[in-house]
Amino acid sequence: MTTLLSSHVVPTALLLSLITVAFTLVFGRVFCGWVCPLGTLNDCMGRLTPARRRKEYGGEQARRLKYYGLIGILVSSLFTLQIAGLADPLSLLIRSLAMAVEPAVNLMVNTLFDLIYRADIPVVTPLAETVYSFLKDYLLSFRQPFFYQGFFFGLIFAAVLAANLFRRRFWCTALCPLGALLGFITRISPLKRAVGKGCTSCNICVRACRTGAATDVKGAWRKAECVVCGECQEECPKDAVRFGLRTTKGKVAGIDLQRRGLITSLVAGIFIPPLIRTHPTTQRRKGRLIRPPGALPEGEFLRRCVRCGECMKVCLTNGLQPALFEAGLEGIWTPRFDFRTGYCQYYCTLCGQVCPTGALTKLTQEEKARTKIGLAYIDKNRCIPYAQGGECIVCEEHCPTPDKAIKFEQVEIATPQGRRRIKRPVIDLKLCIGCGICEYKCPLHDQPAIIVTRLGESRAGELLPF
Repeated sequence: MTTLLSSHVVPTALLLSLITVAFTLVFGRVFCGWVCPLGTLNDCMGRLTPARRRKEYGGEQARRLKYYGLIGILVSSLFTLQIAGLADPLSLLIRSLAMAVEPAVNLMVNTLFDLIYRADIPVVTPLAETVYSFLKDYLLSFRQPFFYQGFFFGLIFAAVLAANLFRRRFWCTALCPLGALLGFITRISPLKRAVGKGCTSCNICVRACRTGAATDVKGAWRKAECVVCGECQEECPKDAVRFGLRTTKGKVAGIDLQRRGLITSLVAGIFIPPLIRTHPTTQRRKGRLIRPPGALPEGEFLRRCVRCGECMKVCLTNGLQPALFEAGLEGIWTPRFDFRTGYCQYYCTLCGQVCPTGALTKLTQEEKARTKIGLAYIDKNRCIPYAQGGECIVCEEHCPTPDKAIKFEQVEIATPQGRRRIKRPVIDLKLCIGCGICEYKCPLHDQPAIIVTRLGESRAGELLPF
């Protein structure tokens, strides 16, 4: 919905989401209760705390938050601001696992097996090497990934899970905008919950309900909050609770949204886009913001990107990193290249293949080889042949373009030992595609002498004077 509202286009892959809508129209919020992976993790965490120590949901205030958040996100989308990915449960989960959990686990496993290898314990070390070979082939990354803000993403993920120790499925009941949307849709579902005459008002179902859908009022049911887990039916000692499409309908409590909260969320949705776009960090888009190959023009790219982290997860060199303020406040957590961390593989097209919203278009290898994501330039005050008169061929050596975008010119220079000829690198701007391997491989690690800027990127369609 937010992609449609912000960009007026729905990529084919997103049409699969209508399957979830169809199931919700018939069976209620079954996605939240039976499919959502983040909901599953929340359930597992909630079971770690005994019920007597958990706070139960006594009021509507917490439940209303997700509806107000959903309204604000949808209104912002009307003003072409795509921020749904910041709180979408699937984006949040993939981003957290790919940029925080998996790198940490990968590092811990490698460290553990390295210690075992160094200890050289008979029997144990050979067995560990066999296990490690299997993990390396099928589970571990072929190189240790590192991500800026990974620790921050890990803290957010840990907070989402830890909240279940105090209130069961707190994220799902109070904050999840997808849960709010499915809650609205559930209101017209034919699914019914009925409480029979055998009910003794023992409130066991109320205590068992993981989302606060069951109420103290006999037979009353918050339909929009129910994730159809069936625990109330299972725990009822009198077998008085029933779910079904033909069951006699019980009392259904509505979604009690306050007028003040609605007005606040509407106003926030209207004013957040201009407030973000008038922040000074927005102007930093003109700096070294290198997007992945196949990225749409910046405005359209930001209207489609949902910050799911899929492209960063599959980047072979770990060069794609989440932006903080490099793309302005509007572009937070969108992908950008950091050529100090990695570079863009010449024939790799994985990022475009996994993008779910079309923010990155799918490119063939031939198209990728012709796509400019920037241009390199040489800082002659630092480059070894220019500044020191020494020999260095690293950038030319690693340049992947078939005709070499980095070439050498022979020049004669004066040195304390006399005059001699050296090779100096020069860049053929027509051949350079801005892949960044020259910057990554430059031996001046503190500050490379060759740097890639976004000048000349294909998506901008800029006419350059060469």
